[in-house]
Amino acid sequence: MNQIPTNVGLLRSILVSFIRNEVQKVGVDRVVVGLSGGVDSSLSAMLAAEALGQSHILGVMLPYVSSSPESLSHAELVVQKSGIESLIVDITRQIDAYFEQFPVADQRRRGNKMARERMTILYDHSARWNALVLGTSNKTELLLGYGTLYGDMASAINPLGDLYKTQVWALAEFVGVPEVIVSKKPSADLWAGQTDEGELGFSYSEVDRLLYLMVDERYSREELIAKGFPEGFVDDVTLRIMNSQFKRRLPVIAKISQRTVDRDFRYARDWGK
Repeated sequence: MNQIPTNVGLLRSILVSFIRNEVQKVGVDRVVVGLSGGVDSSLSAMLAAEALGQSHILGVMLPYVSSSPESLSHAELVVQKSGIESLIVDITRQIDAYFEQFPVADQRRRGNKMARERMTILYDHSARWNALVLGTSNKTELLLGYGTLYGDMASAINPLGDLYKTQVWALAEFVGVPEVIVSKKPSADLWAGQTDEGELGFSYSEVDRLLYLMVDERYSREELIAKGFPEGFVDDVTLRIMNSQFKRRLPVIAKISQRTVDRDFRYARDWGK
């Protein structure tokens, strides 16, 4: 089975430079990142600390009453190891106040609301701190649509969006993310016992091998099946990618003029310099 090329030293260099360059282009020198205690946010924060300096990174921990205490303690481990600035904002009161009006809301609605509430807080502190919001969504999540639009998928810049989850694990280990974070089961910690792989129905290692061949190597359905992937697995992942395309682009704008934002007017942010 093909392995995803992962030169961790090169990846580290590229992403540190990316964060530094993209932040400075905007005219600021600081970022805000939501620290969940998971490997993705931990890696983003530690790369940013290397790129901009530890005093230029604000890690915000955003627990809900049912959040695992382990998530908060792991986030604090990252703060201690990296030396970044930090803040804890409990979101319980505002989430509970909202769902008092909708008591029959299911776990999906509640999870999405929590994710969006957390992001509004990050953007508020980005304004207070004159900083950009740093993204934490990886390529596997983005392709599968496994994230909340305008929630955890929102950011100003995202250093991890072209790294598969298995690459995130390898790079996190290389840069020194605490081992207890790298080795634990991935979870958005939206409810007790929730895990990413339990929700998805397959492991990240399995789906990353498939996605790499499907997306990066452009294997056809027939070629993927010939490689040994079950037909149902290939079709399920393909459908997830197709159905979540709307999450990976800006809102579609109806074209009226000769130069429409996102289609004809797409200058880079540093145009004219």
